Amino acid sequence: MTLKEKVENALEKVRPSLQADGGDVKLIDVGDDGVVKVSLQGACAGCPMSQMTLKMGIEKILKQNIPEVTSVESV
Repeated sequence: MTLKEKVENALEKVRPSLQADGGDVKLIDVGDDGVVKVSLQGACAGCPMSQMTLKMGIEKILKQNIPEVTSVESV
């Protein structure tokens, strides 16, 4: 399984929480350096708490499940 596939599988665990609030997350890219780029969509895109969701939610879960992930950025 590639790193990108691992990240996509982990994001599937996060999606239900985001979708419950009218948002979603889309995987844009996974760099060789372990930086994951995502796009927050729907209600998440304009939410003032989106950076916290990104760092404390998505990034935390990805790092716990995939050691190769170094950070998550919103693009």
